[in-house]
Amino acid sequence: MTEPAMPALRPADPCFSSGPTTKRPGWSLDALNNVLSGRSHRSKPGKAKLKQAIELTREVLCVPDDYRIGIVPASDTGAVEMALWSLLGERGVDVAAWESFGADWITDVFGQLKLGDTREFLADFGKLPDLSQLDFDRDVIFTWNGTTSGVRVPNGDFIPADRKGLTICDATSAAFAQNLDFSKLDVTTFSWQKVLGGEAAHGMLVLSPRAVERLETYSPPWPLPKIFRMTKGGELNEGIFEGATINTPSMLCVEDYLDALNWAKSIGGLDGLMQRADANLATIAKWVDKSPWVEFLAEDIATRSNTGICLKIVDPVITGLDQVGQVAFAKGIVALLDAESIAYDIGSYAKAPPGLRIWGAGTVELANIRALLPWLDWGFQIQKSRLG
Repeated sequence: MTEPAMPALRPADPCFSSGPTTKRPGWSLDALNNVLSGRSHRSKPGKAKLKQAIELTREVLCVPDDYRIGIVPASDTGAVEMALWSLLGERGVDVAAWESFGADWITDVFGQLKLGDTREFLADFGKLPDLSQLDFDRDVIFTWNGTTSGVRVPNGDFIPADRKGLTICDATSAAFAQNLDFSKLDVTTFSWQKVLGGEAAHGMLVLSPRAVERLETYSPPWPLPKIFRMTKGGELNEGIFEGATINTPSMLCVEDYLDALNWAKSIGGLDGLMQRADANLATIAKWVDKSPWVEFLAEDIATRSNTGICLKIVDPVITGLDQVGQVAFAKGIVALLDAESIAYDIGSYAKAPPGLRIWGAGTVELANIRALLPWLDWGFQIQKSRLG
């Protein structure tokens, strides 16, 4: 069988990884020319850089003035676990999970903290659990956007304004691409290497006044490692939220984050970022409608992510293969496009159904998405022709 011809147009940037994600358009190492190197992060200029990162985060992400924002260690995972270890145990806990990282928080709550009064609400990849079953008189943990499933909550309407418990939201693939309703969120976490294409290992922790009140009035019964401690003498350690980080940050990474935030401002801030991500998703959606071999993993259009866009292969010949065969087929497409420098790292998450995952947030140029799509068809056709 004759193999199909390669498409004529190639993406100018083949980086469609879901994290670390591609840098902002036009980025180069020159963006780091003003880095504070060879100086302590606790020096006056070091603290000024960190405080600037916090202030720009508030401005671009539209965080309310009375919410605290802190830079914390260990990326989004560190930020989430800092919140779980510091805040939980005062009341019962509900955890909603529909993808791999949400399931990790269940492990923390059940297996590590061993909280007895805990309920879990689970859904398979591609679906949301029944959020109406959550009890917001309890503390509730959930991800806003499922990084490994491509499924997000449509909005914060399922969270009551008069809740008694805290909401702890892992928003790492949602922040800067989706409209987070901070009035419904008491703890919000994300990392630099997702939507803004920053570097890894730094997390962001956003606390509502209600979360601060919990920290100052409740002490968990377990010991807290130093990097989790947010209070001193029963009061919030305000320094953490003014640039005095708990451990040493990379000032190179800080400079890169500042560059990304300033670029975000230049394109219209949060609205501009969301518009770019939505345009990428809409373009992929039009292509999916015309491509009979592929569908979104998210079953409900209202829950489709505009960042980690997850696709499943539905061609009957391929779905007729066993699990090993389906995984190998999807990996074959990924390998073809990688070898041609068309798209890097677009395989589905290891625990997700076999398929593809394309990052579509604001740092990804629409022109590159448009150029990629014919190559996905090409890769599928090549792989299918090789089945024999």
